Amino acid sequence: MSGLNDLPDTGRLLGIDLGEVRIGLALSDPGQVLASPAETLEVPRDQDGPAVDALVNAIERHEAAGIVVGDPKQLDGRAGDATRRARWFAKRLGERTGLPVVLWDERFSTTEAERVMLDQDASRAERRTSIDRVAAAVLLQGVLESRRRTS
Repeated sequence: MSGLNDLPDTGRLLGIDLGEVRIGLALSDPGQVLASPAETLEVPRDQDGPAVDALVNAIERHEAAGIVVGDPKQLDGRAGDATRRARWFAKRLGERTGLPVVLWDERFSTTEAERVMLDQDASRAERRTSIDRVAAAVLLQGVLESRRRTS
């Protein structure tokens, strides 16, 4: 795994919000100013191999230059099963693509995504189908803003 400084300064970054059933994807613009929701991948439950294949395909399709995987730590900051799964995905994606992969704390990304969607008066059905990619955009935007503050 890589650190924030290992991500390229230009080119699209792909943010990934891993879920048990759905994986939300977000993309930055090539100048890495703004993150936008991209797509939601439906994945077979407990079949991480096909999910990695689908992610590699999305990374290639979106011509990503770097990858940010949400790190779902527990509220107290400890690593749980979901964190171990995120690290496993991050390692596989780095091996398969050769791109830098960063883990980013996503503890409140889904809550923030829900708030944003409620502020936009999104219906319950819209929230259900979009929440994962909006959460991915929230976590990726956090990375972009953090990198701007430290550069």
